[in-house]
Amino acid sequence: MINGGSETAVAPVGGSQPLDWKFSQVFGERTAGEEIQEVDIISAIEFNRNGDHLATGDRGGRVVLFERTDTQDHVGHRRDLEKMDYPINRHPEFRYKTEFQSHEPEFDYLKSLEIEEKINKIRWCQSSNGALFLLSTNDKTIKLWKVQEKKVKKVCNMNVDSTKAMGNGPIVGSSISTSSKQYIANGGCTSNDFSFPTGGFPSLHLPVVVVVNPECLFVTSHETNLMARCRRIYTHAHDYHINSISNNSDGETFISADDLRINLWNLEISSQSFNIVDVKPANMEDLTEVITSAEFHPTHCNMLAYSSSKGSIRLIDMRQSALCDTHRKLFEGQEAPGSRSFFTEIIASISDIKFAKDGRHILTRDYMTLKLWDINMDSGPVATFQVHEYLRPKLCDLYENDSIFDKFECCLSGNGLRVATGSYSNLFRVFGCSEGSTEATTLEASKNPMRRQGQATSRPSRSLGNLSGVVRRVKGADNSGVDANGNAFDFTSKLLHLAWHPTENSIACAASNSLYMYYA
Repeated sequence: MINGGSETAVAPVGGSQPLDWKFSQVFGERTAGEEIQEVDIISAIEFNRNGDHLATGDRGGRVVLFERTDTQDHVGHRRDLEKMDYPINRHPEFRYKTEFQSHEPEFDYLKSLEIEEKINKIRWCQSSNGALFLLSTNDKTIKLWKVQEKKVKKVCNMNVDSTKAMGNGPIVGSSISTSSKQYIANGGCTSNDFSFPTGGFPSLHLPVVVVVNPECLFVTSHETNLMARCRRIYTHAHDYHINSISNNSDGETFISADDLRINLWNLEISSQSFNIVDVKPANMEDLTEVITSAEFHPTHCNMLAYSSSKGSIRLIDMRQSALCDTHRKLFEGQEAPGSRSFFTEIIASISDIKFAKDGRHILTRDYMTLKLWDINMDSGPVATFQVHEYLRPKLCDLYENDSIFDKFECCLSGNGLRVATGSYSNLFRVFGCSEGSTEATTLEASKNPMRRQGQATSRPSRSLGNLSGVVRRVKGADNSGVDANGNAFDFTSKLLHLAWHPTENSIACAASNSLYMYYA
C-alpha cells in the first residue's frame, strides 16, 4: 500500500500472484542527451492475431514491422518438447523485419487544411498465401498494405563459355567489352570476331531461371526480399479526423470512425462506404458529445461498440437498421454526488475502448481511470482501476498545458485476467482482475523497470466469469505523486501506446521513439 510515498507490499488475498515482469528487448533506444526527432515518435502499436508479428507506426508516416524469432528456432523440436513433463519458458525475442512509408503529408486545398502523415491506428488483417496484410490510417486516409517475400531469380546454365560472346550480345557475367560491336535491330551482331565451331555446339540448351535464396548470395545491405505494396486506398469518407479503425470478425469488412460518424467498408471496395452511425446534429450548436473510439465485437460480426466524450459506451447491432442511430445498450458511469466541477466532462472522456477476447467484457480508459464493463450489465462498471488519482488536485495546471487532453490507450491480456495502460514519466500500470486479485503493478519503460505495488483493494474481487450486478471496488489508487525513483512526475514523458501479446504475458510499449518489450 502506498501512502505518502511509503511503500508496503500487500499479499494478495486468494487469486493469482502478481506477475514478475522482466525486461526483454528495446528497439530505437536513445542515448543520454540525444535529441528526439518529432517524426520518429511512435504513434501506434499492434500485435497480429497470433502474436508472431508486431507493427508500429510513427509520426513520420512510417510503419515498421517486427517478427518473433524465438519460436521459429524450436519448431523442429516440438515433438521432443511435448515429451517433457515441464514447460519450456523461452525468452520472447523479436527482430526487425521491414519498414515502409505508409503516408505522406498532404494539403486539402478546398479546406486549406494540412493533413499530417502521422499514423493514428494500425490493424492487422487476415493473412493469406504467406503474405501479411494490415490497415494503417492517418487523419483522413486509410490504406491496405500487403507485405510479401519476393524471391530472387537468376539466369544460369548458359550455352557457351562466358569468355566468348553470342550473337545476341554479351553473356551474363562476361568481362569482355562490347563497345566495339555494332548490333542490328533483330539482335544480331555485325562483328566478325565470333564464328560457330566446326560441327556446331555439342550441347545446346535453353537458359534456366532458378529461384535463389537471398541469404546464400552476396548482396548489398539495401537489398531485401520483402516488398510492401499498397493494395487499396480508402479516402474521401471523413470530414473530421479518423480516431479509430477496427476489423470485423467476418474478415471482409472494417469500420472507420471520426468525431461524428462511423463508416463501414468492404476491404475489396475502396470507392464507397456505408455510414452506419451519425451523431451530427442538424445544428452544430446543439452538439454535446463526439465519438472518441470504436471497435467491432471479436466474434459477432453484427455488433460493435463506440465510446463518447461524455464517458458513455454504446453497443449497437447492425441488424436493427441500416443507420444505427439507436443503440442496443448504453453504459454510463454514475457520477458521485457533489463531485461535479469544470473538469468533470473533460476527464470523463473515453480515449480508448477494447473488447476482451471472450467478447463479454469491455475495457475503457478515461483520463483518470480504467473501467471494466460487462455487456450483460449496464448499471455500471464491474471494476474501476485508479491510474493516477494523485493528479486530481493538479487538474487546473494540466488544463493549462493541455496534458488533460492526452489520449492514453489500454489493453487486456489474452486470458482476460489482467489489464494495462500507460501514465506519465514513461510509466505503465498492470492490474489484476481475477477473483481475489489485488495486483496493481507499476513499471517504467526502461531496461530496469522499477516495480511498486499499488494500494490494496477494499474487498476481494470476483472473477470475470462470476461477476454479479453490483459495482465492483475501486482499485490501485496511488496518491504518492512521485515516480518509481521518488522524483516528481514528468508530464512531458507520457506512455500513450501499448499492446498486450494475444496469447502470452508479454507487453510492448512505446516511450517516445523507443519500443520496449517485457515478459512475465
